[in-house]
Amino acid sequence: MDVRQLRYFVNIVDFGSLGKAAEKLYVAQPSLSQQIAKLEDDLGVALLVRSPQGVKPTAAGQALYRHARLVLHQMEQLRQEVREGVGAESGTVAVGFPTTMASVLAMPVFERVTERYPGIRLQFFESMSGYLNELLANGRLDLAILFRDSNTSGITAMPVLDEELYLMGEPGAGVSPRSRSCELAALGGVPLVAPSVSNGLRLLLERTFAREQVPLNIVADIDSLPTLLSIAQSGAACTILPASSLALRAPADRPKIRRIVDPVIRRPASICWPNALPVSSASLAVRQTMCELIEELCARGVWTGIELRELPTPVA
Repeated sequence: MDVRQLRYFVNIVDFGSLGKAAEKLYVAQPSLSQQIAKLEDDLGVALLVRSPQGVKPTAAGQALYRHARLVLHQMEQLRQEVREGVGAESGTVAVGFPTTMASVLAMPVFERVTERYPGIRLQFFESMSGYLNELLANGRLDLAILFRDSNTSGITAMPVLDEELYLMGEPGAGVSPRSRSCELAALGGVPLVAPSVSNGLRLLLERTFAREQVPLNIVADIDSLPTLLSIAQSGAACTILPASSLALRAPADRPKIRRIVDPVIRRPASICWPNALPVSSASLAVRQTMCELIEELCARGVWTGIELRELPTPVA
């Protein structure tokens, strides 16, 4: 087993295709297949399952993929530190943003980091928090914002804020059109659209409505932020989201928003990173920048509906 074989294997899993991986790596597909066969022979297990739909890792392949990502990441850090010196803020930093937060935080992070640290190359991933957790655990991300406030196996969490959720749309009878708040009890039976059951927000809503004994009426599972907002604006159904989800929408394109009370619904958010490897200087710089910007955006009133935790100076 060598680093080249690991790089080949990781690319095949990432692309789900030998052909696409070969194009990315500028390697002939037969040569790529031969290297993977040697790797499988060396380890004594099958690593990939081939089908008309593409290529997927076996259980053994999944284990190798996780470790290979970490090894390749460590090799990249080694190169950067040798070239630039330990502590130099340079190299690639992959950051994952939940879809709702990307609209308010991603652009400021990009602008601040590229201005302050020209040696850092950013990679942004925007997705639902569950998928970001998977990418972080697999070593594909250096940092991610996840909706949690404690460490889990392999992942360190630094709590940064608590985010309030709001009702978006018109719930109809029982809530005044002029009101700026809405009691949770008034949402019993109101048609709602929400992310699918695998999403942490959906689980939070189900638990909150059940605890308060309020009937939850989710009429569609929608894993698309623009579609959730469009449905809420149309009046066909309401949705429950943080205020940050409206950041990129013009005022005329925003649905009516009301604060949910009795009880208020909040969720914690943390900046997280994998703890299997030392944190690079570049990753630490980006993490510090994210903390600074969260404080600034809150203080300026750009990011509403959040309550800051005490933000320590990030350390590796």
